[in-house]
Amino acid sequence: MSALPAKTGWAWLKQAMSLFRKQPAALTTVMFGNVLLSILLGNIPLLGQVAAVVLVPSFSMALMQACLMIDHNERVTPSVLLTGFRKPAVINLCKVGLAYLAVTAVLTLMAYLMIGESFWKQAATPAANPVVDPSDLMGVLLVALLQVATVIALCFAAPLVFWQQMTPAKAIFFSFFAVLRSLRVFVVMLMAWFGMFMAATVVLLMVLGNGSMGRVVLTWVAFLFILLLQCAMYAGYRQVFGVPELKGKPGPAL
Repeated sequence: MSALPAKTGWAWLKQAMSLFRKQPAALTTVMFGNVLLSILLGNIPLLGQVAAVVLVPSFSMALMQACLMIDHNERVTPSVLLTGFRKPAVINLCKVGLAYLAVTAVLTLMAYLMIGESFWKQAATPAANPVVDPSDLMGVLLVALLQVATVIALCFAAPLVFWQQMTPAKAIFFSFFAVLRSLRVFVVMLMAWFGMFMAATVVLLMVLGNGSMGRVVLTWVAFLFILLLQCAMYAGYRQVFGVPELKGKPGPAL
């Protein structure tokens, strides 16, 4: 894994846009399929919310595999949604998901310890003129940044498990140090991505306003930008670890 120049982050975003332009409908379908499955799981009390976190690597592999299929000029079909749920990979992907769950639990505990009770009460029942302690805002920002850092640090773990058959511990290790080595690249990519998202948001608000139509369009655009970021992660994996082989017959779904 050689060091990459910071501007590579922008190149990954451009490659992500190129992937999206090739099969926009298919990638959008996979994205919303993941979102729908996550929402359905999240609606199951406690167990469903835990499962939704543990299955994050399995969900992410659907989009990763879709990007790989586009890379190999293959047509993406809805069956790609089952990619991360096929045996035997699903077991190791869930083990990576347990790392997400552990970090999420630690960050949740940090949030409750760092942020005052009044903030949580106002979040549950929003007031017309909320009064928020600056220290609470700093706590929220810190926890949010740590959550983003965790997602980025583990972004290569799932594809390393799935495509290179690494053990979960080894995949997490290589993912963390690959991201650390390319930290400048990820910073540039995230800053460019956020800047594009904010610019698109401002333009849409100016054109459509803050009405119901505007909110619907903004939600749609937000999902598309999340999809773009996932495609950029694939572009990063492709450059750091090489283009994976597109295997033929998949294993049975769990």
